[in-house]
This record gives sequence, C-alpha cells and structure tokens, in this order.
Amino acid sequence: MNLLDLEGKKVKELKLPNQFGEEYHPNLIWRSVITIQSNKRQSYGADTEAGKKASAKLSRRRRDYKGSYGKGMSRVPRKTLWKRGSQFGWVGANAPGTVGGRKAHPPKAFKILTKRINKKENRKAIRSALSAVLNKNLVLKRNHRIPAIYPLAIENKFETLTKANEVVKVLNNIGLKEELSRLERKVRAGKGKLRGRKYRSNVGPLIVVSQKCKLMESAKSLLGIDVVQIKNINTELLAPGTQAGRLTIFTEAAIEKLHKENLFN
Repeated sequence: MNLLDLEGKKVKELKLPNQFGEEYHPNLIWRSVITIQSNKRQSYGADTEAGKKASAKLSRRRRDYKGSYGKGMSRVPRKTLWKRGSQFGWVGANAPGTVGGRKAHPPKAFKILTKRINKKENRKAIRSALSAVLNKNLVLKRNHRIPAIYPLAIENKFETLTKANEVVKVLNNIGLKEELSRLERKVRAGKGKLRGRKYRSNVGPLIVVSQKCKLMESAKSLLGIDVVQIKNINTELLAPGTQAGRLTIFTEAAIEKLHKENLFN
C-alpha cells in the first residue's frame, strides 16, 4: 500500500498485515451487515387491547335477554346502540371487518427482531471486507471516484487536523476531488420526507484512524464521510448496504495497530 503525505506525495510503501489477505466472501459480509442492522431496529407494534375496548357481548341462545337468536343476523360481534322495549339496535364491533375493530394480524411488539452471528464468523467477515476495499473493481462498482494511486494510506499528521477545510484540502491533494463532488445532499423521493428523513446523500470515503483524535471532530460535518477507530471498525462501515468495496483511507498508525494488536484474527 502506498503511503502519502498531506501534500499527496508518495513517501514509501507499506507492508500490509495478514488481515488484508482474507478471501472475498460476499455472503458472509452480507450476513454480518444484516446482523448489525437488525440489532439497531426498534421494536414496534399495536396496543394489545387496540380495537377490543367496545363491549360487544351478544347472546346467540334461544330466549336469552338481549339475544339475536331468530333475528336473521350473522354472528358478527356487535355492541348495543339503542333499546326500545325488547328491541335492540346493534352495530358490528371488535371484529377485524368492523368500524373501529381490531386489526387482523397487527405487528407484535414482543416479536424478536435481533439476529446473532458467531464471533469467529464476524471476524472473518470483517477481514473479508478489509480485503475488498483494496480491490479496485469492487470499489468502482460502488461508483466511487478513486485516485490514480489506490489503495493508499496517509501519514499520521492527518489525525491532528482540527478544521474541516483542512481535511477537505488534504483529500483534494490525494486525488479525491471528484469523489467529494459526488457527495451531494438530495431531497428523498417518496413519503420518507414526512418521516424525519427528508434528505439523502451518497456514501463517501471511510477514514480509519488509530485512536480517538481531533480528526474525528473536524471531519464530522463533511457529508458522506465517516471517521472510525481501527478497533471499532465493522462490516456495515466497510460495506454499506451489504455491498463491499467502500473507498477507504487508512492512517499509518491505524495499520500498525491492526498488525501489533492482531485485531479481528
């Protein structure tokens, strides 16, 4: 892997640890990402008593008071609206086909939405996703605009940048000007606009750092760009939407930490 300085000039070649040598397993990456996404879901469902709060007890037996026997009525549960002597006026209630009745099969809040994956399986998926970010063909399939020198890493000074415009300048220096222009915010199509997610944007580069640093704050406001510590990396960040090959930039210290601490092995 090529190591660049903040001016975009090649400094040296980096030897990659064995985590980047894993075979590409798209099905394993898919399973790991789906597991992460399922564990983020919030449980939802209807009130268990919704649509059942009307008193709709109607007798079907012969000679019962307030019964419907012999009146040529279907056996739909009904509530009483009026009474005139021994005559009653009923209207359907409670049943799914009636006004204000319960839903036939509503979503249940007690349903378990989470999924699980084995530790070794998940680590293998992360290693596979790491190897995929080095594959130019997979990166281009995600519509990223990769620089002439790729894959690449940046010197450790990159982690000390405190301003967003400094981060953008460095990314332009290393050849990501076209990639940054691709990241624009658009108004979402459909009803999602009414549900708190009016805008959507393309997924941009992932920046992997060695530890908590100033870059994590300075790059936070940049559209489509994520910054993550190497120890916290996961398949959803490396393969958004289960599609592997996200354009990823490592710092030199992040790769050293991956090797020294033998992460995800």
